[in-house]
Amino acid sequence: MKISAMECRHYRIPLPVVLSDSTHGDMSHVGLLTVELTDSSGLTGIGYAYTGNDIGGSALFSLANETYRDCVLCADPFGVEALWDRMWWHTHFVGRGGLTVFAMAAIDVALWDLQSKRAQQPLFRYLGGTDPNVPIYAGGIDLQFTLAALEEQTKGFLAAGFHAIKMKAGRDRLSEDVERVAMMRELLGADFPLLVDANMRWSVAQAVRAARALQRYDLFWLEEPIIPDDVAGHARVAQEGGIPIATGENLHSIYEFQNMIAHGSISFPEPDLVTVGGITPWLKVAHLAEGANLPVTSHGVHDLHVHLLAAVPNKSYLEVHGFGLERYLHDVMVIRDGVAIAPERHGHGVAFNWDALEEHRRA
Repeated sequence: MKISAMECRHYRIPLPVVLSDSTHGDMSHVGLLTVELTDSSGLTGIGYAYTGNDIGGSALFSLANETYRDCVLCADPFGVEALWDRMWWHTHFVGRGGLTVFAMAAIDVALWDLQSKRAQQPLFRYLGGTDPNVPIYAGGIDLQFTLAALEEQTKGFLAAGFHAIKMKAGRDRLSEDVERVAMMRELLGADFPLLVDANMRWSVAQAVRAARALQRYDLFWLEEPIIPDDVAGHARVAQEGGIPIATGENLHSIYEFQNMIAHGSISFPEPDLVTVGGITPWLKVAHLAEGANLPVTSHGVHDLHVHLLAAVPNKSYLEVHGFGLERYLHDVMVIRDGVAIAPERHGHGVAFNWDALEEHRRA
């Protein structure tokens, strides 16, 4: 069995609402790279990756369509890890993260889709999972929302059945963050899981000060308080700030996660299968976390992550992200009473409406 064909597409998709956080500013679009792999029996697997505001989208397309094509065509589709390793070393000198692993992720997802389809199993069962139910939180991207808009969004999340909510922090004045978190806690009540994401806005000292100011609001976690590279800084924020730390969406290898976990700098490892290079390394991060007695959570790409979290014993919350592709899918992820349900369709079950996407396709 060989991979006989590979088709890549690049789309620039407008978001229904302009989103905002403390480091990326306003986000009006999402870039989407899709990869379709066909094996010599005619079976097809689909993979995809995203970028905020379509930054680097054309480069992702070029990496997948040109740089990795020779690695993939005629390869054995059953050798997923070997193929991932081949791609990793092919661009190691110019990569080890960033755009290279984003493009690798789309290919890796397509391979796992192909494998689980061939086994005639949904992806989460093919990976060893038995329970399709995964607890969820609503990932608000709302730093510049007014208090009224933040309240309206929150009420919408509650009406949609969410039992946990994340909001953004990192305003110009800490007092504004405190005011917004206080409003959310009053609205949600004492025991409702409230998560806060600062998107790397603060220095270590600022993050400690912010964590201490927010501690009274009983946050479930504080996410990305500082730059992702500062392992010792994360440990200090965790120890002195008194709030569990989540991070990982900007880590690009299992080695970075290993270092963060080993130093006691993280309570909730948060790999994103796109930013870490696909399903193959995501599972390894989950196992690293399990070995350290830590839960694993996710970032973005909820239609795929629901399978991965359903497959591991140390799952925490699935983020239902603002970059959702529901408008362009034939079947959307089922959410019921605070949980997402991994689909029982063979493979990952994500089927794009190519006709609806076509108007957003880039040359």
